[in-house]
Amino acid sequence: MAAPNQRPPFRADHVGSLLRPPELRQAFRDVAGKRIDAAEFARIQDGAIRDVVAMQDAAGIQAVTDGEFRRGSYWGRFVEGLKGFVIKPASFKFRDGKGSMLDFTAPYAAGKVVREEPLALDEYEFMRDITKDRPHLMPKITVPSPSTLHYYRFDDFGDRSIYPDEDEFFADVAKVFHDEIRALTDAGCRYIQFDEVAVAMLGDPVVREQTVKLGQDPDKLLGKYIDLINDAVAGAPADCYFGVHMCRGNLKGHFLADGGYDLIAERFFGETNVTHFLLEYDSVRAGDFTPLAHVRKDKGVVLGLVSSKRPELESKDDLRMRIADAAKYCDADRLAISPQCGFASTVGGNPVTPEDQSAKLRLCVEVAKEVWG
Repeated sequence: MAAPNQRPPFRADHVGSLLRPPELRQAFRDVAGKRIDAAEFARIQDGAIRDVVAMQDAAGIQAVTDGEFRRGSYWGRFVEGLKGFVIKPASFKFRDGKGSMLDFTAPYAAGKVVREEPLALDEYEFMRDITKDRPHLMPKITVPSPSTLHYYRFDDFGDRSIYPDEDEFFADVAKVFHDEIRALTDAGCRYIQFDEVAVAMLGDPVVREQTVKLGQDPDKLLGKYIDLINDAVAGAPADCYFGVHMCRGNLKGHFLADGGYDLIAERFFGETNVTHFLLEYDSVRAGDFTPLAHVRKDKGVVLGLVSSKRPELESKDDLRMRIADAAKYCDADRLAISPQCGFASTVGGNPVTPEDQSAKLRLCVEVAKEVWG
């Protein structure tokens, strides 16, 4: 298990989503087309999750996830499982740096947002049960950051006859996440990761300008999103690890934002009440390591140095050199390594193979052992 009080808990980690095997991808299509029932779908998911946990264990990863295999996308359950949301086009587009653009969708509050049942509890309970005989493993549950339910359509996030005051919407979202976190920790979950895209996007000057044009103050939004995370984790057991993955968007190799962490680092790294941050640092789009100086001494950083978007395997020498560079701004004993993002934020997955995925996870473990012992 994790070393007591070590932040982050492991020297090698990963962001959460993993490539769905072909049988599982077909099962998503079949259940949608009513060719299989929910019980058969769950049986296929269970088998795929057992296999992907074994893959992570064999690679040396201790913070194991279910690959988000019960979800169609990383935020699916937190939209589909809540009363009040419908799906509409998002206010932003994915891009790849070559001119290719992809539309995507976002939640819209057509009614009062209410959590009527647990959203990810069954994911944790299954992981807890299948890893109970392997105490070196710690199940990690990923949840979308609360801002996910707002920022993608923040200029028109919901029906104003339902939410005439935006703060009423934020209060309902805060309750959803606080109650879900309590359910998970009560069941024994001790590692929860928020997937935070909005704040990373607010580090992009172009996106900030777009945000202003759509009628919002980026700095006020940043404060609201910090408060939502802090409300979610308030009162959690002291032995819980809470990570925030800072993501610039991940859809079939495309992204939503450019830019480093400079514009959000001082407030977000200083005021967010989590144990560590999982930061994308796989390309020049991520900027340099100087913002790490704003990470408080009681928090750690997982450096996302290995790309989940392309198959080429990174050089160990380059990775060790980059870790040494990061340690100039954040103590080495508060650092770890991981891929920069998940391998499949949606069922379709990134343009890499299962063999690429395993190799990249093993690479993180091997470099971690070489750097930290």
